[in-house]
Amino acid sequence: MAATVPGLSQHDRRSVRAAVLGSPVGHSLSPVLHLAAYAALGLTWWRYDAIECDEAALPAFLDRCGPDWVGLSLTMPLKRTVLPLLDRLDPLVTEVGGANTVLFAAAQRLGYNTNTPGIVRALAEHGVVAGEASASPALILGAGATACAALAALRDLGKRSAAIAVREPGRAEELRSAAARLGMPITLVPFERASHTGARLIISTVPAGAADFVAQIFSQLVPVPEVVFDVVYHPWPTPLATAARQAGAVVVGGFDLLLHQAALQVELMTGRPAPVDEMRQAGLAELARRTAASQ
Repeated sequence: MAATVPGLSQHDRRSVRAAVLGSPVGHSLSPVLHLAAYAALGLTWWRYDAIECDEAALPAFLDRCGPDWVGLSLTMPLKRTVLPLLDRLDPLVTEVGGANTVLFAAAQRLGYNTNTPGIVRALAEHGVVAGEASASPALILGAGATACAALAALRDLGKRSAAIAVREPGRAEELRSAAARLGMPITLVPFERASHTGARLIISTVPAGAADFVAQIFSQLVPVPEVVFDVVYHPWPTPLATAARQAGAVVVGGFDLLLHQAALQVELMTGRPAPVDEMRQAGLAELARRTAASQ
């Protein structure tokens, strides 16, 4: 994803601000990743905070962002709420129906979605690339904003359709709309029938614990899925990831997605290649610290 904003000269060593917004947001790993990137890039005058912000507070917050602000990362529940508050949307944002990144440039608010290319990059890092087994069945667990991004990623990988496991079909209208814009036919299946789709690639976009039932029967699936992507990153490994690894599947974790979508945000905000290795080391160290603290 190429940066489309002016370079760093517009800030010229003045205090530069960025942040992740959401509710709740205290658990976010984004500050660790972004600050590690700034340090590696020598951007010592840049800061990045985690700020609690719900849907009602978002318009006023955006209005308060002055010329010292370069961009925002958005997490739940703001990815869709932000759309009417933006001046320009990247085409992918329109297709997916959500933005997880806001850039402030030329007195405008620009919306991007780095989750979809982040999923593609994370899968590619584990050997799953476009064009290979593009016709094999794929299954997405969940129907929220991340599921929409995952559906777009499947399209970019060459998939032509996907099954979607949902608990409440009536709450999947946003996903249905995204599927139509993406030109990706979908089949909704009850969550308890997810194991009957014959999927070779599973992307779980549901919270920790919600996919445990798939983990319990994973070894009984026919055929056994070749690749499992679980977007949960803490605690890790999840039961689904453990079951998939024991069955010989390629396992991709939520940290991989978080890392690559954050790297793309860094590139958009700074106009420079992201120092992915340094970001990875900082993120894994923080996860190890959190795991030790919780034991």
